[in-house]
Amino acid sequence: MTYFFETYGCQMNSAESAALMLVLSERGWTASDNADAADLIVINTCSVRITAETRVMGRLAHYEARKKKRPFTLVVAGCMAERLGDGLKRQFKAVDYVMGTHARSLFPLILDAVEKGSVLEQSDEKPAFAFSSSHLEDGQFRSFVPIMHGCDNFCSYCIVPYVRGREVSRSPQSIKQELRFLSDKGVREVTLLGQNVNSYKWEENGRHFDFPDLLEMIAEEVQGLSIEWVRFLSSHPKDLSSRAVKVMAENPVFCRHLHLCVQHGSNAVLEKMNRRYTREQYLDLVAEIREAMPDISLSTDILIGFPGETDEDVDAVFSLMEEVKFLYSYMYHYNPREGTEAYKLPGRISEAVKRKRLAGVIALQKAHTLQLLKARIGSKEKILVEGISRKHADELIGRTERDEMVVFPGDAPLIGSFVRTEFLSLKGSTFRARLIGQ
Repeated sequence: MTYFFETYGCQMNSAESAALMLVLSERGWTASDNADAADLIVINTCSVRITAETRVMGRLAHYEARKKKRPFTLVVAGCMAERLGDGLKRQFKAVDYVMGTHARSLFPLILDAVEKGSVLEQSDEKPAFAFSSSHLEDGQFRSFVPIMHGCDNFCSYCIVPYVRGREVSRSPQSIKQELRFLSDKGVREVTLLGQNVNSYKWEENGRHFDFPDLLEMIAEEVQGLSIEWVRFLSSHPKDLSSRAVKVMAENPVFCRHLHLCVQHGSNAVLEKMNRRYTREQYLDLVAEIREAMPDISLSTDILIGFPGETDEDVDAVFSLMEEVKFLYSYMYHYNPREGTEAYKLPGRISEAVKRKRLAGVIALQKAHTLQLLKARIGSKEKILVEGISRKHADELIGRTERDEMVVFPGDAPLIGSFVRTEFLSLKGSTFRARLIGQ
């Protein structure tokens, strides 16, 4: 039997889709190149922004029409499934199963039913969240490792705590076991995942184990393993401790790149967002990070057009960007999410004004990205080779630990290895380079 996945949203969703694919592979299922030939279609959904849900609704309508022409099983998984539940089945008759973020334990039972040609009766009872093992295709050399799930922050604009639930951390021992498993498979780089990784906490035998403890354990564990680079996503500024910064700085296995979500530059807006830090505290944290790791690159998220936002608030975003100079940013404008506190706030900004303000933020970020990258021309850097360039079959593409993209002439056997390159020029936001060593 064959399956096909569509995955939307964050890296956590990608990791969870991969874990579900592992279940299918272990049962003898094979991946289909397209949905039209698949016996099972799984749509793993995102609810962070309304645009993601709108796109999924369009896909469900598409599959509604396709199902009139041939039979297949359609499963909707992830955050949107958690939020809307069986309402999706009522709206789209093509949906056979709705599997929320806490219901992945149902997946083998769903597969049992599909393989037998029967129907699984679903229950409203929500099982406890369980972490999934890594899924690794032969030859894969990068992997996500979830370390915690859920969020306790309740930022006023964010639906995540309502669809992912409260924070649950994974045991240090299971993380250690997964790192060994990945190393045995030849993985060179791992990314630790969580809605807020630096709020990780574990209690065992009277000992409190926090995020810096975990980083120290990982730095020790990967010595002698194939894993040479470790990243982590996402970091909340209020929870990134001085000790975590120190551990990161003292252990070169941690890549010199950090995604530190600021969201806004105005204290008034940050307070309404319930971010629980000020502009000044964020800038102090950035200064501390750069003092500890002068070569680090920073990226962020910026949310424009929050209810009540003024021109002066937007100016505060511009000035913060000028002071920090992020390598890149994920920039978007506010979309009301029913069920969040911000949905009730007065002073909504018009779409035209939101788009205009966002365009200004994007233009400034592009200028900063270009400035930072141009200053790096001539640098000699270690990169992890990720694959063949889409534009030129005789060129390879890789990434630095600072999360910069690099293209250089090279042969396919280098894929999955670390090499040394020299940056010769810049095209867009990608360096053109030459190979100088392995």
